[in-house]
Amino acid sequence: MKIQLWREFLDPYDLAVKELITKFEHLKYEHKARGLYCPIEEVSGRVKSVSSILDKLKKKNLELEQMEQELDDIAGIRIICQFVEDIEKVVSIIRFRADMAVREEKDYITNEKTSGYRSYHMIVDYQVQTLNGPKTLKVEIQIRTMGMNFWSTIEHSLQYKYKQNIPDHIKEKLCNAADAIVVLDREMSEVRNEIMDAQNSMQIRANIVTEILLTIQNLYAVANKRDVAKIQDEFYEVYEKDNLEKLIRFHKNLDIIAEGYKAQGIEFKVWQND
Repeated sequence: MKIQLWREFLDPYDLAVKELITKFEHLKYEHKARGLYCPIEEVSGRVKSVSSILDKLKKKNLELEQMEQELDDIAGIRIICQFVEDIEKVVSIIRFRADMAVREEKDYITNEKTSGYRSYHMIVDYQVQTLNGPKTLKVEIQIRTMGMNFWSTIEHSLQYKYKQNIPDHIKEKLCNAADAIVVLDREMSEVRNEIMDAQNSMQIRANIVTEILLTIQNLYAVANKRDVAKIQDEFYEVYEKDNLEKLIRFHKNLDIIAEGYKAQGIEFKVWQND
């Protein structure tokens, strides 16, 4: 196949990867905007290189004309989760999406490979709009924890170096590392609620600070500058104390003042902190 034909063949897959990354990233944004915990931590994607495609065709004893039908992972999306429990949530989200249809699922977490590899794979049909019209492609979605992903990245590099013939002593170390990651994921699951509470508090605080600063900025356009400057100074005092309850109280009071000014044109007054 000529280089130009390879480019034309792979372009729709590149489009699929870009669109899916955007959609999953937006899913993260929607969760955070609503103050909800998102099971997706990171999203990445890639289109197989020509050399990787040719290697896989050779390994499977396939012809070029068979690659679109026989290869499931020309386009790949990787979703990283914090906890093992999050993986099933992501799987459920994908199953019920209207813009992709699940073709196949492989659970290498419950049924891990002998090498120690653990991940959840889904093959989905996804439609892109091209210059020649709609085209439905197969996309592989891998869902795993950060620990699983670390192990897989290292193992993949070693497979490449040793041409699928990793020495036994390294295989043993990889298996030991895989066992350690199982323990790590289990330990993280046991403190999952505490971790989620801490992360939610951080997100709530960040959202409140953003809203406060936007409100103060708006007040500068309509209120007495000196009064607003005092409010701003008071905000910094509350912020420095790093007390979420006081920050929330400040936010509510600021909303009342902003709304009151807008509705009644009353003079702004600075209240005292507790």
